[in-house]
Amino acid sequence: MTDTEATRLIAAAREAARHAHAPYSRFAVGAALLMTDGSIVTGANVENASYGLSLCAETVAIATASAAGRLREVVAVGVIGGAMDADGLATGTVPVSPCGRCRQVLNEAAQLGGRDLPVHCGAAQGDAVRSYRLSELLPDAFGPADLGIS
Repeated sequence: MTDTEATRLIAAAREAARHAHAPYSRFAVGAALLMTDGSIVTGANVENASYGLSLCAETVAIATASAAGRLREVVAVGVIGGAMDADGLATGTVPVSPCGRCRQVLNEAAQLGGRDLPVHCGAAQGDAVRSYRLSELLPDAFGPADLGIS
């Protein structure tokens, strides 16, 4: 994973966050998945009046990749998030990381693809980025391998 690829992922996640539907939390999140061919799949959070039905940006991106038959092709992740301003744009200079549920969803793609995904957590604004391996964010993860699926 090069710095250029991480920068591309964070930029794509920021653009995706512009499409967040977050009228309840007013917290926009964008996610970007780097695929084996260098293309990027994105997602934004989608909230619902029945809060439990809301979708996180990472889950939307993973579902999009899966719907295209590309779940095993994910090689890296970028995510940003922040409180929305009056224009609906994400703000903030502190990097955000995937929630626990999203870490588990990302792990499914990671294990199916045989990879320990780099996860780049960016701020909605500015240059702050923290990078991790998915195994650092979700140690001893339960996944397809635990069910005998590879």
